[in-house]
Amino acid sequence: MELKPDFVFRPLPAIRTPLQFALRSASSPLGPLEDLVGTWEGPGFNTIWRPNHTPGQAHFLELNLTVEKLQVEEIPGAIPNRGLLQDDIDMFGATYLQQIQDANVGAGLHIEPGIWATVPRTVNPAEEPTVVRMASIPHGTTILAQGLAAAVAGPPQIAPNDITPFAIGDPARKFPFPESNLSIPSAFRSPPANIVGITQAMVDNPNSVLIAALSGQTILKTTVLDVSTHPVLPVVGGGTANTAFLQGTPAQGPNAVSALVTSTFWIETVKGAAGSPDFHQLQYTQNVLLDFNGLSWPHVTVATLRKK
Repeated sequence: MELKPDFVFRPLPAIRTPLQFALRSASSPLGPLEDLVGTWEGPGFNTIWRPNHTPGQAHFLELNLTVEKLQVEEIPGAIPNRGLLQDDIDMFGATYLQQIQDANVGAGLHIEPGIWATVPRTVNPAEEPTVVRMASIPHGTTILAQGLAAAVAGPPQIAPNDITPFAIGDPARKFPFPESNLSIPSAFRSPPANIVGITQAMVDNPNSVLIAALSGQTILKTTVLDVSTHPVLPVVGGGTANTAFLQGTPAQGPNAVSALVTSTFWIETVKGAAGSPDFHQLQYTQNVLLDFNGLSWPHVTVATLRKK
């Protein structure tokens, strides 16, 4: 994915309101997205509870060790947004293409073209400076996730996560299934040959893969991008849209609706070994809630990538 050499946004007429992004750097209007630009590669881990069209068994647990490539390219020029209730604003952004494959069998799992952008402080609605991720997933979902960016000294704080399904709208009502216990053989989980290298600890807490990748590293600083499709928190707006197949029918419910997407990206500056320069590392955790059969099923993906 590459922009034409002469492609540059140019607002006509020019936007007068100055950019008000707290993390804007002197070198780039991308602010917290500045270090995201480039090509990233590395390993990861994916878990997904899939619908299963078998009488008496409505789900299947797919587990994948992954290899990923993420290409991010800055969009030249300001992206103008015209306002009615307040003055116009300029956004700045970058296009990206994410490609994920299964490391054990080589199959493609995910491809995602999208845009990251910065949004300045606004007065109508009254919102602080934010970042936004706009993405298209070929399985039939588009997302618009918004949130906040922060710069912190040192390493990221990575909390544990859990793939146990729960009642829709009630995360406290969990429904564990035997497929998540690797010691119990199951025809409704990825076969053993496909999950070589995956441990019970990884299934219990996919974010443990990220924490393990930090072992022995010294993280000098971290930029945090925390976004969600929730329509109110932390920013008004956003959401997901699904194809008719995923949406299903009102009477029978969905095949599998992507109801909520939350993700945190950590852009880390890692201290190089003796005699080696510091380098950038990108870690992320993403949780997509797939709603089907009366439950929300966490679809968690994590990865640790290094800039080429």
